Amino acid sequence: MSDYQAARHALGARLRELRADSGLNGKAFAARLGWPPSKVSKIETGKQAPTADDLKVWTQTLAVPEVLAELTSRLRTLETHYAAWRRQLAAGVRARQEAWAATETAAADVRNFESAVIPGLLQTPAYARHMFIRTTTLHRTTQDIDAGVNARLQRQQALYAPGRAFRFLIWEAALRMLLCPPDVMAWQLDRLSGMLGMPSVQLGIVPLGADLTVVPTHGFWLYDDSLVMVETIGAELRITDPAELALYRTVWDELEGASVSGPQAHRLITRARASLDSM
Repeated sequence: MSDYQAARHALGARLRELRADSGLNGKAFAARLGWPPSKVSKIETGKQAPTADDLKVWTQTLAVPEVLAELTSRLRTLETHYAAWRRQLAAGVRARQEAWAATETAAADVRNFESAVIPGLLQTPAYARHMFIRTTTLHRTTQDIDAGVNARLQRQQALYAPGRAFRFLIWEAALRMLLCPPDVMAWQLDRLSGMLGMPSVQLGIVPLGADLTVVPTHGFWLYDDSLVMVETIGAELRITDPAELALYRTVWDELEGASVSGPQAHRLITRARASLDSM
């Protein structure tokens, strides 16, 4: 169960508790609300998230308006911290990139680990184009690819701004993951080599043979130790819970300790680049 699902189930359980305390069964309560019993059941079992209006009517009907603020806060956490990609991309790729840029601008220290792709801030236009095509095709959303690529290039200008710090860790597998034509990947790896030694950028590669104490199951962004952003196949997660932030910091530290940089990182990139020449 994901964090989002667990939180939705917890909210449903809280609502069921309030309804049970009133002495009403689900069917009788649904009748008072004017809802089908199935809606009450789905909300209480976490199969459906309530709306803000649902919560208001729920507390009014049970005569417990004092808990509305608590319930609304829980709902706001769900809506803020979990956003399905279909909803995220409804306004287009460009809008999503601009939202990322706003988050990055507000952070002084930005850390990004990627296990399967080259980090967006280090992507070439051609590589980014193929990533956007794959994403919009999968989710069947607006394909404003050119605008999205341009917005990503605008985001990358932050790498050259004084006083900013960007740290990237890439699992070696991402250097060999062909999500684009070989010639596009070759150009991308050449650019990655060129980023080594850049003043505002720290780049490390986690070798495939590294002795890891953690499992790099997915990529993540860490902003100023106050926000973690995770991109899953179906959604984007924004994590602010202190305990979870501590876990991601621990994973980052372990991966960083297993990574190589400088000449060693360059050798790994060069080997991946050389493998493309035989294709």
